[in-house]
Amino acid sequence: MENYAIILVLMGAMAILSTMAEKIKISSPIVLIVAGIAIGFIPGMPAIAIESEVVFLLFLPPLLYDAAFKIHWKEFKDNIYIISRLAFSLVFITTLGIAAVAYYLIPGMSWPLAFVLGAILAPTDAVAALNITKGMKLSSLTNTVLEGESLLNDASALVAFKFALAALFGASFVLWEASLSFVTLLIGGFLVGFVFSKLLGFVLKLIRDNGTAVLSLVLLSPFVVYLLAEHIHASGVIAVVTLAFGLSKLSAARFPERLKVQSEHIWDMISFLLNGLIFILIGLELPIVVKKLTSEQLLTYGGIAAIITVTALLVRTLSVFLHRKRLHKAFQHAQNNKRARAIPESILLSVQESMIISWSGMRGIISLALAIGLPHVLKNGQAFPMKDDIIYITTVVVLLTIVGQGLLLPFIARPKS
Repeated sequence: MENYAIILVLMGAMAILSTMAEKIKISSPIVLIVAGIAIGFIPGMPAIAIESEVVFLLFLPPLLYDAAFKIHWKEFKDNIYIISRLAFSLVFITTLGIAAVAYYLIPGMSWPLAFVLGAILAPTDAVAALNITKGMKLSSLTNTVLEGESLLNDASALVAFKFALAALFGASFVLWEASLSFVTLLIGGFLVGFVFSKLLGFVLKLIRDNGTAVLSLVLLSPFVVYLLAEHIHASGVIAVVTLAFGLSKLSAARFPERLKVQSEHIWDMISFLLNGLIFILIGLELPIVVKKLTSEQLLTYGGIAAIITVTALLVRTLSVFLHRKRLHKAFQHAQNNKRARAIPESILLSVQESMIISWSGMRGIISLALAIGLPHVLKNGQAFPMKDDIIYITTVVVLLTIVGQGLLLPFIARPKS
């Protein structure tokens, strides 16, 4: 009951702080995280730890649904190549890069444990980037790529995390088995979301005159489809995204304008509350984990976290600019060869757009949830190795990317005169 009261107070404070952030021209995620850290260090303040199950069951489904529902489907489809590269290929490459850094820099770090840390820190949190650049008039192309990546990369990161954790528990890693499992998860998630969206769409058509009932079912749907997909060992992330795409088309074609406006207001409020609470909870995590490590460990791991942050940023930047180069080359080839597959000029990234996308590789609540959700013991009954160390490194990387990169991102996104 005490934690419940504190959460209510934090949500009220979040609403006020977000308003203040707009007035002082500082991005609300940065203000909320700093406020969370400050609140966490108040003497006598009860610890409000993030529960991984709460993140995956309460926060993830509605935020994924809201983002997928609002994304422009044609632009998403046109840019599926770079979106899939960032959401799938880059996640696995980043996992490898971070794992190598962790293995060689952290004393006592085994390869399986290094891959666990790499998988935890591989997914980006485009929600933070889009909140930070809100009002900066990013191009539609940049927004589509960042939003599209955020819809899909959680799925690949969760798969990478699953196999890294299995390797730590002694299971052998076989590439073809991992690849087949990944594809099966994606197809399963798509089928669950597709079938559920068709069934729900049929029901919504029958009751479309009852706006309250329609909105209630739509509000519940992402939670239901996520749980259903996870229950049959498919991707809940892909299921929710597929559901949102299906209902978005249905809404545009069949829902009356009044219902669309009401739905938009409800989801805007939910997104505002959940996003704000997430950033405060991220800040609150630092005071909790700091108390579990020595001063020497805090300093050493803080430095390693900074190196990991730079490594992830360099890997991402290289990937984005290589894609930009390939895309421009393909466009020129199509211009000179009429038989070649046409490349629309609208999907060509400028240098500034590539820099914005590269710099927007921030880590967030999913990384923290994965770290905090690590098991306490291994199969042999021994304590999970270096769990507090991993949580601290993850927390610092999240803070460095959101606050550090977040403070510089507006300057990179500023229109060139």
